[in-house]
Amino acid sequence: MSIVKFLTSKVFFKQLALAIVAVVVLCFFMLKWLNITTNHGEFVVVPDFKGKSLETVKIELKDNNLDFKLQDSANFNPNYPKFSIIEQNPVAGSQVKENRKIYLILNPSGYRKVEVPNILKRTFRQAKPQLQALGFKIGEISYKKSIGEGVLSMSHKGKPLEPGTLLPLTSKIDLVIGKVN
Repeated sequence: MSIVKFLTSKVFFKQLALAIVAVVVLCFFMLKWLNITTNHGEFVVVPDFKGKSLETVKIELKDNNLDFKLQDSANFNPNYPKFSIIEQNPVAGSQVKENRKIYLILNPSGYRKVEVPNILKRTFRQAKPQLQALGFKIGEISYKKSIGEGVLSMSHKGKPLEPGTLLPLTSKIDLVIGKVN
């Protein structure tokens, strides 16, 4: 039998119709299976966790069939309590599927510690921006007679401070500056 005769025969058209019906039925069952397994159209609204403790958040997540993952937090936010949630992703009000991971960032117990730079023998004009760039605040400034101008000593909360000491961000550093008469 030649190829042209086979392509125009009843057997070929029956097989072609059977294959088309099989593909349509298979696609129908696949779509139904996907709707069932992916919970199509079913969402959970993400609650607002900001400012809440981790224990409270765990209970809320369990009640909403959600999961969580803690991400590293390096920046202390004084507007929130210690060890509370300061950020979340996805944001509150978002619609997500069940068992979705919510990424949480905790507020640390305090500001991170930074090394105090060596500003001794530098002018106040040089020392001030260097301290402020690192996140420190300038406390009391006192002047003392000296041979040259510049920072003679540093202190924090009344205690002498050496360069290289670790202090929390936003700490106030008091300066004694030399004054030439």
